[in-house]
Amino acid sequence: MQATNHTRLSQFLLLGLSEDPDVQSILFGLFLSMYLVTVLGNLLIILAATSDSHLHTPMYFFLCNLSFVDIGFISTTVPKMLLNIQEQKKDISYLECITQAYFFMIFFGVDDFLLTVMAYDRYVAICYPLKYTLIMNSRFCGLLVLMSWFIILWVALIHILMLMQLTFSMDTVIPHFFCELPQVLKVASSDALINNIFLNVLAVLLGVFPVSGIIFSYSQIVSSLMKMSSTASRYKAFSTCGSHLCVVSLFYGTGLGVYLSSAVTQSSKENSLASVMYTVVTPMLNPFIYSLRNKDVKEALGRLLSRVKRNQSVEGK
Repeated sequence: MQATNHTRLSQFLLLGLSEDPDVQSILFGLFLSMYLVTVLGNLLIILAATSDSHLHTPMYFFLCNLSFVDIGFISTTVPKMLLNIQEQKKDISYLECITQAYFFMIFFGVDDFLLTVMAYDRYVAICYPLKYTLIMNSRFCGLLVLMSWFIILWVALIHILMLMQLTFSMDTVIPHFFCELPQVLKVASSDALINNIFLNVLAVLLGVFPVSGIIFSYSQIVSSLMKMSSTASRYKAFSTCGSHLCVVSLFYGTGLGVYLSSAVTQSSKENSLASVMYTVVTPMLNPFIYSLRNKDVKEALGRLLSRVKRNQSVEGK
């Protein structure tokens, strides 16, 4: 096929997860259900944390932001996949693909940074409890979130500007269910060496520093807990970290699984299936992890539902 500049390119073709019509109908129902559960679950977390004064703390401020990012994360990929299955087509325009890749990088990166910020919050709360409110004040918490967005917005923009310099063949086939940047770079007609180097360097930097921050925070937390004489105090202090540790393990575990699967096998189908874990399953499970393991969130959700029922009763009368 003749290579053409992106300005003349009309569309890409996304292979998706399966070409079998029977399997596609099952995938549509499955992913639609997972998408609705994810959006509803994260919205409930946001509503509970914002409407309940008991949850107006830094920990739940970061959790609200994480829930918002998870909604954006899954909304970047799943709706387009569902639309293609429903309309029985595979195309995605060049502009749509670039936009999808851009926002996917943003939400993935902010998710990564927020998990690090939440680990730091738990570190300050357990290691410096008397200075917690002074250190983790609202201005500082807002600054941490803004810095996360600012860094990732610029990093993603640089990636996209570099991507726009590449050329592609007409009707380029992307062996994935969404425009993931590494997959798009693989199908470029022009040399993408600089793009890949930049991608790998930034992936290491944006991976190593957050993970190092999380490891440091929890090493200090464990050190502080070991100094506590009371077992009950240790358990109570560490229990506040349980939900965050589960989410961190799920996020980095699935991400590492995708990386290893792509390194071990060249099968596009296996890589796509592995990607489902961190793009769809992880955002869906986060609300359940925080609500099922967190007494404060469960109580806040109970109060929220009670207020809704009371309002419906009043309107019914």
